[in-house]
Amino acid sequence: MANSETRSFRVAIIGAGPAGIGAGHELLKQGFKEFTIFDALDAPGGTWHLHSYPGLACDVWAHSYSFSYAPNPEWSANFVEAAEIQSYLARCASEFGLNPHMQLNTRVTRAHYQDNNTWLLQTSTGENHEFDVVINAMGNQHTPLYPNVPGMDSFTGESWHATRWNNDVDLTGKRVLIVGSAASAVQIVPEVAKIAGHLTVLQRSANWIMPRNWKEYTPSQQRRWRRFPFLMSLIRKIQGTMMGQVEHAVTLGHNRMGQFEKVATKFIDRSVDDPKVREALAPDSRYGCKRGLVSDDFYPALNRDNVDLVHAGLREVTADGAITDNGTKLEVDVIIYCTGYRILDFDRIEVIGQNGKNLANLMADNPRAHKGIAMPGFPNYFFAIGPNGLVLNVPYFKTAEKSLSTIVRLLTEMQGSDVTAISAKPEAFDHYNDWMADRFGSFSWGASDCNSYYRNASGHAPFLFPGNFKEYCRSQDEGGLHEYELIKT
Repeated sequence: MANSETRSFRVAIIGAGPAGIGAGHELLKQGFKEFTIFDALDAPGGTWHLHSYPGLACDVWAHSYSFSYAPNPEWSANFVEAAEIQSYLARCASEFGLNPHMQLNTRVTRAHYQDNNTWLLQTSTGENHEFDVVINAMGNQHTPLYPNVPGMDSFTGESWHATRWNNDVDLTGKRVLIVGSAASAVQIVPEVAKIAGHLTVLQRSANWIMPRNWKEYTPSQQRRWRRFPFLMSLIRKIQGTMMGQVEHAVTLGHNRMGQFEKVATKFIDRSVDDPKVREALAPDSRYGCKRGLVSDDFYPALNRDNVDLVHAGLREVTADGAITDNGTKLEVDVIIYCTGYRILDFDRIEVIGQNGKNLANLMADNPRAHKGIAMPGFPNYFFAIGPNGLVLNVPYFKTAEKSLSTIVRLLTEMQGSDVTAISAKPEAFDHYNDWMADRFGSFSWGASDCNSYYRNASGHAPFLFPGNFKEYCRSQDEGGLHEYELIKT
């Protein structure tokens, strides 16, 4: 616990999603009380409060998709939808004592490092705030990514991106085109198929999909978890063991990859009636090159008489519909783009570090960070989950908790000393990123023949950590102030 007599730090946390809430919890736990959590929305929850598309749910088991220090015996099922997750996060923020630290409806637009070793933050309303430390806890599922095709503005019907769902449009009886067949589409398609007059799903490339095996929890199960909390810990351990197999399933040359692919292929065969559709749904990449998906009802939805799967990309949008890259013309009333997000979009905020360094410019083609949390030239600016800061074989919460504990540990080590700010040493930064670069090719998502959002246009794989959680923890635990340039008063 931080000594109350030592100098404190004023900390700005940008984002009130899981990482922002986790940052606030860790700061309070270690005795830091001068912090503000900024969020552009009107309530905590991050992506789970921002998005509202039908079918939105988490593809990680509920008991695992929780803070380790805040198990939830009230989960309604093994996989839960967005409203339940957002409610859990809002409740955690309140129970952790974070509400007095929240500044909602406030979008941070600029963060500039000052000569006095502080950060000046500006909001969209023009307000200025000075802080000693900034923790970027903004998530990745935010900025919509649209296809780069002509004619999108010419469409006379309604159109929108899944991340900005238009709840004012009734899709009942409409001819709907969904562009994309990945994470958001597998949740949206089954719901839209129930009400649309006709639904066309445009699939450029197939994805590996595992059955969700959704099960509702009974009141007796919930009572048991309330009475015996250790049972929830046991569930998390079992789920953790199962999720740990993902590391092997995405490792090139490991037998587990073929086993995962076999399970997914059998799922297609038993779920889809039409042989041609089954053939179109067979992925041509190895498991893990693209994000692995889970769904019980996407494949059955494709069996409906009012649903067509078109195995082609989008070439052009017209006034009354679209044209695929194989020349098929589609006349539709509504177009919904399920085409993903801009990952690691650091230009959402203008961040200027030492000597006028612009974070967005530095990250544009080659997003890198020191151990997923820091950058040279940006003193006391930390990422809750930065480049290569997400571990694939554990739930998001687990990685975030570890990264945040490292950040706050660094702040604690600075307390009581004459160190005002720290910046990752360029040599430590380069050494760490060179070490990772040698490992990317071992995984399907980092291989040179993988084309997915895990790899950018330059071929760099900036999103995932190339290893398992034990390796990530070891890397974090070995770190300390010796890896940083110390700026003293």
